[in-house]
Amino acid sequence: MQRVYEFLKKAETYYLATVEGDQPRVRPFGTVNEFEGKLYIQTGKIKPVSHQIAANPKVEICAFCNGEWIRIACELVEDERIEAKKSMLDAYPNLREMYDENDGNTQVFYMKNATAIISSFTNAPITIQF
Repeated sequence: MQRVYEFLKKAETYYLATVEGDQPRVRPFGTVNEFEGKLYIQTGKIKPVSHQIAANPKVEICAFCNGEWIRIACELVEDERIEAKKSMLDAYPNLREMYDENDGNTQVFYMKNATAIISSFTNAPITIQF
C-alpha cells in the first residue's frame, strides 16, 4: 500500500472514474492521504462525484509518472469521523480555503478491496492488493 501512496503523491494528479447511470465519468483529483493504515481521498458532498460514489462505490483510479502508470480498482468507503477529515485537511492545508472538517460538506473515503497494477513499457507489471 505504501508504494501506491508514494506513486499517487509523486504523480500529484490522478484520475478517478465513476459511473453515473450507464455513463462513465472521469475527473482529476489530487488528494491522497494515509490514515490509520488506509489510503484516503477527499471530495465535497455537494459534488456529483459524491453522489456517483454513493450509488456505486466501485471506482478506478489512474495516474502516470516517470514512464510508469498505475491503475487501482477499489471500493470507496466513507469515513465520517472528524479525525479522518482533519488528517486529510492537515495534509492539504490549501484545501482549508474551501473545506473544514466540521462543515458538513467535507467527505473522505478510504480504499477497500483494492488492486493496484503498476505498469510500464519496459518492466513487468507489479500487482499490489490492500
